[in-house]
Amino acid sequence: MNLKSLCSTTLTALALALASPALSYAQQTEAETIAKARASYPLKTCLVSDENLGSMGDAVPYVHRASGQPERVVFVCCEGCIDDFKQDPAKFLKKVDAAAAKSKSEPGKKKKSKA
Repeated sequence: MNLKSLCSTTLTALALALASPALSYAQQTEAETIAKARASYPLKTCLVSDENLGSMGDAVPYVHRASGQPERVVFVCCEGCIDDFKQDPAKFLKKVDAAAAKSKSEPGKKKKSKA
């Protein structure tokens, strides 16, 4: 091995060592973002199909990213609904926003039944 290839190999190893924790951190951050969104998600049904979330297994999270806008996490009943969501995200995000606004205006409010 000559000095040039040794330096190249060393730099490559160093770059990989430094990038590895950064990649792990990014994945952890997305997982934490999804967990936080799951805890406060305002809908109990699939955003696209209106099926109960969990009726087809665990709800499938999708992190919607749009340039110049914050990330949004939505939950659907299956992977197929993600494709439908991607066709018109604004339509479906309005549905989430409306449900979130409704849940904020009625926090913990339960209707009393008259007996």
